Amino acid sequence: MTDSADSSSFRLAYVPGVTPAKWVRIWAERLPDTALTLLQVTPAEASDVLRDGAADAAFVRLPVDRTVFSAIPLYTETTVVVVPRDHLITAAEEVTVADLADEVVLHPLDDVLGWEKPPGEAAFERPATTEDAVELVAANIGVLVVPQSLARLHHRKDLTYRTVVDAPQSDIALAWPEDATTELVEDFIGIVRGRTVNSTRGRAPQTAAPERKGERRKPQAAGGAGKGAAGGARGRSGGAKGGAAKGGGGRRGTGGGKPRRRS
Repeated sequence: MTDSADSSSFRLAYVPGVTPAKWVRIWAERLPDTALTLLQVTPAEASDVLRDGAADAAFVRLPVDRTVFSAIPLYTETTVVVVPRDHLITAAEEVTVADLADEVVLHPLDDVLGWEKPPGEAAFERPATTEDAVELVAANIGVLVVPQSLARLHHRKDLTYRTVVDAPQSDIALAWPEDATTELVEDFIGIVRGRTVNSTRGRAPQTAAPERKGERRKPQAAGGAGKGAAGGARGRSGGAKGGAAKGGGGRRGTGGGKPRRRS
């Protein structure tokens, strides 16, 4: 593991649709002396910024090259179709790919769903970006199928969306170069995985130190078989020399008679 204790900042890239604010806030609380720098990149750029060392880790859309990068899958996004508010599709809460058969389905060049064959009718030209495709939906040129986070990112008052239950989905992961797993990367992995501030970050916990000769073992819970408990039993029954072990038996002379009434 590469040590990055002297690094003055941690550089985190993220693709559109991912909101890293929660993790950034926790980082600021736990590592206030190490600045976290955010870098928004396109899905196509994410691997390059990691490979070139421009970012220490990144929130990416899978797949990534697992021979180069380590990745922790985080969640799978819901897929939706973006339509005008007065579109017939809005009459349903959910739709299927088959319901889009008669629609012009826009397929931007930065599509992240990896369609083998997009549903519906193809537009005359593919929009350059998802943002451009959203503008075309608003102009009633067609509809757009995207992860829900991108529909929210490019939200417009004149558009809405519905879940497409059988469409491809996009998986979000935290990725970093496998040969650059620094201490700061480990810190961020711990935050993303929800580890507490006192977590060992996956390292093997330390075993208890062996008991030294002559040290007293702590009394066991009720029914313990320690020597002190056994000595106390001997002291109560036979008055062995030394009486009961410390804390192991009752007071002398209290074995008979009526028990004291508790107040």
